[in-house]
Formats: sequence, structure tokens, C-alpha cells
Amino acid sequence: MNNEKIKELEKELWDAADSLRANSKLTAAEYKDPILGLVFLRFAQNLYDQKKIIIEAGIPENPRGKRPLTKEDFLGAGALMLPELAQYDYLASLPEGKDVADALNNAMKLIEADYPDLQGILPKNYQEFERDLLRELIRVFNKDAVKNATGDVFGRIYEYFLMKFSMQGAGAQEGGEFFTPPSLVQLIVNFIEPDHGIILDPACGSGGMFVQTGYFVQSHTNKSVNEAIKCYGMELKTNNAKLAKINLAIHGIEGKIIENNSFYSDPHELVEKCDFVMANPPFNVNKIDKDKEYVKTDPRLPFGLPKADNGNYMWMQYFYSYLNESGRAGFVMASSATDAGHSEKLIRQQLIETGDVDCIVAVGNNFFYTRSLPCHLWFYDKGKRKENKDKILMIDARNVFRKVTTTINDFSEEQLEGLTAIMKLYRGEKPEVNKNNTWFNDRFANGKYQDIEGLCKIVTLDEVRENDYSLTPGRYVGVTFVEDDGVDFKGRLTEIQTELNLLNLEANELANTISKNLEAFL
Repeated sequence: MNNEKIKELEKELWDAADSLRANSKLTAAEYKDPILGLVFLRFAQNLYDQKKIIIEAGIPENPRGKRPLTKEDFLGAGALMLPELAQYDYLASLPEGKDVADALNNAMKLIEADYPDLQGILPKNYQEFERDLLRELIRVFNKDAVKNATGDVFGRIYEYFLMKFSMQGAGAQEGGEFFTPPSLVQLIVNFIEPDHGIILDPACGSGGMFVQTGYFVQSHTNKSVNEAIKCYGMELKTNNAKLAKINLAIHGIEGKIIENNSFYSDPHELVEKCDFVMANPPFNVNKIDKDKEYVKTDPRLPFGLPKADNGNYMWMQYFYSYLNESGRAGFVMASSATDAGHSEKLIRQQLIETGDVDCIVAVGNNFFYTRSLPCHLWFYDKGKRKENKDKILMIDARNVFRKVTTTINDFSEEQLEGLTAIMKLYRGEKPEVNKNNTWFNDRFANGKYQDIEGLCKIVTLDEVRENDYSLTPGRYVGVTFVEDDGVDFKGRLTEIQTELNLLNLEANELANTISKNLEAFL
């Protein structure tokens, strides 16, 4: 199935499911999990059917015939062995008199009983749907085009549904926090190239980083995903952790996802063991209890506990600490973090002086579905080549975007390829760029790296020191006009208020110190 056909199918299924919601008493948040459960069940059946043929063909004959298929056979092939009563074909053929909601709930229970990693995460509230509506939903996902979908098609459809629910603000406190836009995930994966070893996402949401890593492994190695990588994730919110486990199961990716607050524990114990770390952590989290003994002695904070009332510089140290001696990290961070002052600046200075900060990319507004706040992508590389150890690649991509709607931007395939090529050239590697990529070829006609005003510059650590350890790309690449797509003023004012509160706190501390010194002197 080509790309256009997949897009048509995604839209057709979403439109059908979403139109049915108009006849339901459920809200988008309530409707989300049961719908995603049906998508999971439908495509678990697809994988089961496809892999069953391959597995059976590989089992040798013996005098008593072929041995029965096992759950391990299917797991080895990246699929689930479905009990008969949990198979979509059985559910779709239920006679009118049967309670389809009860049958669906039972199917989910049967799958959970066989697969402990899915225990307690599949939806079992189908009785909340009207009976006729539920039958129609089952029919929607039983069309021939869906039944015959192979390969990554069903994974893409699940991700498409996640994206659409995210755009509706369904199921997350701020709306959409379970889903990182594909453009940002793909750019992070392209830059750090996670093709082997231990992969960690300590704020994994619905698992999009792992899914995109799976695609990267499939296209860049001769190994299966589960041979090449081991995925570990932490996620604070219960529902998001469930989404991540289902997402990995749909894509046939083995992974250990733990529901966990990363500020107060480290359940996987992977400090200095990870080959790659990727994350889109929640920005500017405040009210973290920094008096907890675990926080005060946390080995993941090698550069100190920041005084600011937000978790940005805690996250940034976690990502660094998890990396092994050649590990790479890529993560999304609030724009204010590149110039944050006081204790955060001291931490940033130490990070920079390691020589392991590799690249900073400024991203413009409207890449997230429920907020317009701009962001930065940060990249660490502990295995950076010697020639780059005292250098950082700065990319100002605020003017690099494709307008999807009036409120949503992303990177086009051409732009993603071009930005990735800049990173490759900086590393001294030869990028694979389509000869028709005008975005890249117009800027790098000879195929070699060059600083381009308003877009990119390789800066030395001396230049960063001279600029007071700022990591804001615009300060180095030159001033460029940035189209105003609407700034999240409330979010920015919150950041400014946080800075002001810190300044007031430090001023009070200084005043108290001066007062005590004067008293002692007098």
C-alpha cells in the first residue's frame, strides 16, 4: 500500500469513527481508549494472521505431523497469539442476540491473562457504548482495506489516531501531552541515529520515540528491532503508560514501561548504561519536593540541584547521566532553558564544559497541537569525534516549517532530510540527500557544510563562553525575521514569573546574609 493510500485509509477510518462519536454520550477523552482498543485488537488480528502462515511454514514435519503453535513462536515473530474468543473475526461475526460489549471486554481480559506486560492496560468499558454504535464501530475496522493492511500500516493508523485525539485535547491534563509531534520525534531520531543497544525515554508518553526508533532500525540495519535494541520507559500518568504499552505491542517492539515519577525514583537503574536517551519531558514543572532525601542525593544530578522552581535542569542532567561513554541524547526543552540564569546557568556551564553538548535546534511556534509555545531540541554526544569536542552546532529552524493548518506547523520530508544532512556534514559524514531536494541543494550547492546566516553555525566553546554560556542559536547564527504564528504569551509569562520568583528569593537570601554579616561586624 503506497503512502497516499495509507493516508486515505487513515482519514477514512478516523472520519468514520469520529462521526459515530456524534451519536455517543461519551466525551472525546472517554471515547479515546475504547477506540484505540479496537484499533489494537484489529491489527493484533492482522499480525496474528500474517505471522501464523510464516510460523507454520517454518515448523518441520515429524511422523505425528507438525507440533502445535506456541505463544513463544508468535512473540519471536513480533506478534501476539490470540485466543479464539479474542480474535477480531470472531467478534465481527457475533449474531445480533449476543452482547458485543461483554464479548469485547472478555477478549481484552483473555489477552491480558496471556501477556503480563499488558495486564490491566487494555480497555474493558465497552458497556458504556450504545449496542448499535458499538457494532458499527466493529464494522468500520473490519473493512477489506483494513483486514488486508500489512507491515507498518496498522502502526501508522494507531499513531494517526493518537495524533487526532491529541489535537482534540483528549485524555491529558494539558491536552495532548501523551503525544509528541512526529516531526520533532523524527528529527531527534535522525540526529542521534539509535540503531543499537539500550534506549531510554524517562518521560515516554505514548511511546512515540520508541516507535520511530523501530522504523529507523528497520531501515538502517539488517537486524530485527528486538535484536538491535532494548527499550525502557518511565511515564507518570497511568493512562499514558497504558497507551505506550499498547503502542509498542502494536509495533511488535519489546519494551519495559514503568509507571513512575522520574523526579523521585529511577526504577530501571540505567545511569551510565544507555546508548541512547530520547524524551519530550513536561516543561517548567514546579512544586518538586527538593527536600526529599532521594532528590538531594540523586546520582543523576552530577552538576547540582537547581534552585529554580521548575524541573528543566533536573531533566537535562538525568538525560546526561543515563548515557554511557559513547551515548547520545536528544530531547525537547522549553526555549527559556538555553539562557536561564543563576543556578541553572552554573549547571549549563558545567554541561557545556564537558564538551558533550553537540547541537541545539530552535523550533518555532505551533509544532504542538494544543499549545503554540516554541521550543528547543538539545543533543548530547559523549562519543563526539575529537575534531568537534570543543564545538557545538547551532541551528535556528524557526523559519523552517510547513504550514499544515492555520494553527499547526511541521517539517516537510524535504526539510527533515535537509536538517539531518546539516548534522551529518557537521559530523564529517556524507549525507544521503535526494538530488531533487531544493531546500538543501539551494543552501549547500557543493554538498559541503558552510555557516549560513540566519540558519546554522558551528561555534567554538570559546564563543559560547564569550556569550555568557548562552545556547540560544539565534544569538550565533545571526538575526533573522521570524514569522509570528502566535506566541503562547501565557506560557512565556509563566516562565518570566518563575525567573522573577527566583530573583526575589536570591535577593532575600543575599539581604539576610548581608544583615548577619553586619550584625557580626558591629
